[in-house]
Amino acid sequence: MKRNLFFYMIVLFGLLSFSVDAQVYREDLGGYVTGTAIDTNGDTIPMIYLKDFVKYPPFKNKKAEKFYWKTVRDVKKVYPYVKIVGKEYARIQRLADTIPDPKEREAYLKKYEKALLKQYEPTMRKFTLSQGKMMIKLIDRECDKSSYSIIKEIRGGFVAWWWQAFAKMVGADLKEDYDIEKKEKDRIIERVIELYEAGLL
Repeated sequence: MKRNLFFYMIVLFGLLSFSVDAQVYREDLGGYVTGTAIDTNGDTIPMIYLKDFVKYPPFKNKKAEKFYWKTVRDVKKVYPYVKIVGKEYARIQRLADTIPDPKEREAYLKKYEKALLKQYEPTMRKFTLSQGKMMIKLIDRECDKSSYSIIKEIRGGFVAWWWQAFAKMVGADLKEDYDIEKKEKDRIIERVIELYEAGLL
Protein backbone atom coordinates (compact mmCIF):
# COMPACT_ATOMS: atom_id res chain seq x y z
CA MET A 1 0.00 0.00 0.00
CA LYS A 2 2.81 2.36 0.94
CA ARG A 3 4.56 1.44 -2.28
CA ASN A 4 1.43 2.29 -4.33
CA LEU A 5 1.02 5.59 -2.47
CA PHE A 6 4.66 6.44 -3.15
CA PHE A 7 4.14 5.62 -6.85
CA TYR A 8 1.05 7.88 -7.13
CA MET A 9 2.88 10.72 -5.38
CA ILE A 10 5.70 10.48 -7.93
CA VAL A 11 3.17 10.50 -10.79
CA LEU A 12 1.33 13.50 -9.27
CA PHE A 13 4.61 15.35 -8.76
CA GLY A 14 5.51 14.65 -12.37
CA LEU A 15 2.18 16.00 -13.61
CA LEU A 16 2.54 19.13 -11.46
CA SER A 17 6.06 19.65 -12.76
CA PHE A 18 4.75 19.29 -16.31
CA SER A 19 2.08 21.94 -15.79
CA VAL A 20 4.51 24.36 -14.14
CA ASP A 21 7.11 23.93 -16.88
CA ALA A 22 4.58 24.33 -19.71
CA GLN A 23 5.51 27.02 -22.22
CA VAL A 24 8.78 28.07 -20.54
CA TYR A 25 11.17 29.76 -22.93
CA ARG A 26 14.73 28.42 -22.83
CA GLU A 27 17.27 30.81 -24.35
CA ASP A 28 19.93 28.07 -24.51
CA LEU A 29 17.59 25.81 -26.51
CA GLY A 30 16.10 28.62 -28.61
CA GLY A 31 12.47 27.64 -28.08
CA TYR A 32 9.61 26.91 -25.71
CA VAL A 33 9.86 23.78 -23.56
CA THR A 34 6.29 22.49 -23.26
CA GLY A 35 6.86 19.40 -21.13
CA THR A 36 8.60 16.07 -21.49
CA ALA A 37 8.23 12.94 -23.58
CA ILE A 38 9.75 9.47 -23.26
CA ASP A 39 11.55 7.94 -26.21
CA THR A 40 11.69 4.21 -27.02
CA ASN A 41 14.81 3.66 -24.88
CA GLY A 42 13.13 5.01 -21.77
CA ASP A 43 15.12 8.28 -21.70
CA THR A 44 13.26 11.48 -20.85
CA ILE A 45 13.75 14.26 -23.38
CA PRO A 46 12.35 17.82 -23.50
CA MET A 47 9.64 18.71 -26.01
CA ILE A 48 10.54 22.04 -27.60
CA TYR A 49 8.62 24.19 -30.09
CA LEU A 50 11.10 26.25 -32.10
CA LYS A 51 10.43 29.52 -33.90
CA ASP A 52 9.67 29.24 -37.60
CA PHE A 53 12.74 29.34 -39.78
CA VAL A 54 12.24 31.43 -42.89
CA LYS A 55 14.62 30.93 -45.81
CA TYR A 56 14.90 33.41 -48.67
CA PRO A 57 17.07 33.28 -51.79
CA PRO A 58 20.38 35.19 -51.67
CA PHE A 59 20.58 38.76 -52.94
CA LYS A 60 21.19 39.19 -56.66
CA ASN A 61 23.81 41.91 -56.14
CA LYS A 62 25.26 44.40 -53.64
CA LYS A 63 22.69 47.02 -54.61
CA ALA A 64 19.81 44.70 -53.66
CA GLU A 65 21.52 43.83 -50.37
CA LYS A 66 22.05 47.51 -49.57
CA PHE A 67 18.36 48.23 -50.30
CA TYR A 68 17.39 45.32 -48.04
CA TRP A 69 19.31 46.60 -45.00
CA LYS A 70 18.04 50.14 -45.58
CA THR A 71 14.52 48.68 -45.73
CA VAL A 72 15.12 46.80 -42.46
CA ARG A 73 16.08 50.08 -40.78
CA ASP A 74 13.08 51.97 -42.17
CA VAL A 75 10.50 49.24 -41.48
CA LYS A 76 11.66 48.84 -37.87
CA LYS A 77 11.29 52.59 -37.39
CA VAL A 78 7.92 53.22 -39.04
CA TYR A 79 5.99 49.94 -38.87
CA PRO A 80 4.73 50.42 -35.27
CA TYR A 81 3.31 53.80 -36.33
CA VAL A 82 1.73 52.31 -39.44
CA LYS A 83 -0.15 49.87 -37.17
CA ILE A 84 -1.32 52.85 -35.10
CA VAL A 85 -2.54 54.61 -38.26
CA GLY A 86 -4.50 51.49 -39.23
CA LYS A 87 -6.19 51.29 -35.82
CA GLU A 88 -6.92 55.03 -35.71
CA TYR A 89 -8.35 54.99 -39.24
CA ALA A 90 -10.69 52.12 -38.34
CA ARG A 91 -11.70 53.97 -35.15
CA ILE A 92 -12.33 57.24 -37.02
CA GLN A 93 -14.54 55.41 -39.52
CA ARG A 94 -16.61 53.89 -36.71
CA LEU A 95 -16.95 57.16 -34.82
CA ALA A 96 -17.71 59.25 -37.91
CA ASP A 97 -20.61 56.94 -38.75
CA THR A 98 -22.22 57.83 -35.40
CA ILE A 99 -22.30 61.58 -36.25
CA PRO A 100 -24.96 62.16 -38.94
CA ASP A 101 -24.59 65.97 -39.15
CA PRO A 102 -21.80 66.81 -41.68
CA LYS A 103 -20.68 69.99 -39.86
CA GLU A 104 -20.51 68.24 -36.50
CA ARG A 105 -18.60 65.37 -38.10
CA GLU A 106 -16.10 67.75 -39.71
CA ALA A 107 -15.59 69.62 -36.43
CA TYR A 108 -15.08 66.35 -34.58
CA LEU A 109 -12.57 65.06 -37.14
CA LYS A 110 -10.57 68.30 -36.98
CA LYS A 111 -10.42 68.04 -33.20
CA TYR A 112 -9.43 64.37 -33.42
CA GLU A 113 -6.72 65.17 -35.99
CA LYS A 114 -5.33 67.91 -33.75
CA ALA A 115 -5.08 65.49 -30.81
CA LEU A 116 -3.32 62.86 -32.96
CA LEU A 117 -0.85 65.41 -34.33
CA LYS A 118 -0.03 66.58 -30.81
CA GLN A 119 0.68 63.01 -29.76
CA TYR A 120 2.61 61.66 -32.77
CA GLU A 121 3.92 64.59 -34.82
CA PRO A 122 7.09 65.21 -32.70
CA THR A 123 8.26 61.63 -33.37
CA MET A 124 7.24 61.55 -37.02
CA ARG A 125 9.04 64.82 -37.74
CA LYS A 126 12.27 62.94 -36.98
CA PHE A 127 11.63 60.45 -39.80
CA THR A 128 13.96 60.69 -42.78
CA LEU A 129 12.50 61.18 -46.27
CA SER A 130 12.95 57.47 -47.04
CA GLN A 131 11.13 56.58 -43.78
CA GLY A 132 8.31 58.97 -44.72
CA LYS A 133 8.03 57.30 -48.13
CA MET A 134 8.05 53.89 -46.45
CA MET A 135 5.22 54.98 -44.17
CA ILE A 136 3.13 56.15 -47.14
CA LYS A 137 3.66 52.79 -48.85
CA LEU A 138 2.92 50.75 -45.71
CA ILE A 139 -0.23 52.74 -44.94
CA ASP A 140 -1.53 51.55 -48.31
CA ARG A 141 -0.62 48.00 -47.26
CA GLU A 142 -2.27 48.33 -43.83
CA CYS A 143 -5.45 50.16 -44.82
CA ASP A 144 -5.77 48.96 -48.42
CA LYS A 145 -6.07 52.64 -49.39
CA SER A 146 -3.50 55.25 -50.32
CA SER A 147 -2.67 58.03 -47.88
CA TYR A 148 -4.16 60.46 -50.41
CA SER A 149 -7.50 58.58 -50.42
CA ILE A 150 -7.62 58.48 -46.62
CA ILE A 151 -6.95 62.22 -46.30
CA LYS A 152 -9.53 62.96 -48.99
CA GLU A 153 -12.11 60.78 -47.25
CA ILE A 154 -11.55 62.36 -43.83
CA ARG A 155 -10.62 65.98 -44.60
CA GLY A 156 -11.84 66.55 -48.15
CA GLY A 157 -10.39 66.94 -51.63
CA PHE A 158 -8.67 70.32 -51.14
CA VAL A 159 -6.74 69.23 -48.05
CA ALA A 160 -5.71 66.01 -49.82
CA TRP A 161 -4.58 68.02 -52.86
CA TRP A 162 -2.56 70.41 -50.66
CA TRP A 163 -0.75 67.57 -48.85
CA GLN A 164 -0.11 65.79 -52.15
CA ALA A 165 1.44 68.98 -53.59
CA PHE A 166 3.65 69.29 -50.50
CA ALA A 167 4.66 65.61 -50.73
CA LYS A 168 5.56 66.01 -54.40
CA MET A 169 7.77 69.01 -53.54
CA VAL A 170 9.90 66.86 -51.23
CA GLY A 171 9.99 63.86 -53.59
CA ALA A 172 7.18 61.72 -52.14
CA ASP A 173 3.77 60.66 -53.45
CA LEU A 174 0.71 60.17 -51.23
CA LYS A 175 -0.86 58.08 -54.01
CA GLU A 176 1.96 55.51 -53.82
CA ASP A 177 0.53 52.01 -53.73
CA TYR A 178 1.88 48.72 -52.37
CA ASP A 179 1.96 45.87 -54.85
CA ILE A 180 4.07 42.76 -54.23
CA GLU A 181 2.84 41.20 -57.48
CA LYS A 182 4.29 43.91 -59.71
CA LYS A 183 7.03 45.65 -57.70
CA GLU A 184 10.31 43.94 -56.78
CA LYS A 185 11.02 46.49 -54.03
CA ASP A 186 7.64 45.82 -52.43
CA ARG A 187 8.44 42.11 -52.37
CA ILE A 188 11.62 42.89 -50.43
CA ILE A 189 9.62 45.12 -48.05
CA GLU A 190 7.14 42.27 -47.52
CA ARG A 191 10.02 39.92 -46.75
CA VAL A 192 11.32 42.36 -44.10
CA ILE A 193 7.85 42.76 -42.56
CA GLU A 194 7.39 38.98 -42.32
CA LEU A 195 10.73 38.61 -40.54
CA TYR A 196 9.99 41.59 -38.30
CA GLU A 197 6.57 40.25 -37.28
CA ALA A 198 8.10 36.83 -36.59
CA GLY A 199 10.59 38.46 -34.21
CA LEU A 200 13.55 37.54 -36.40
CA LEU A 201 14.82 41.09 -36.94
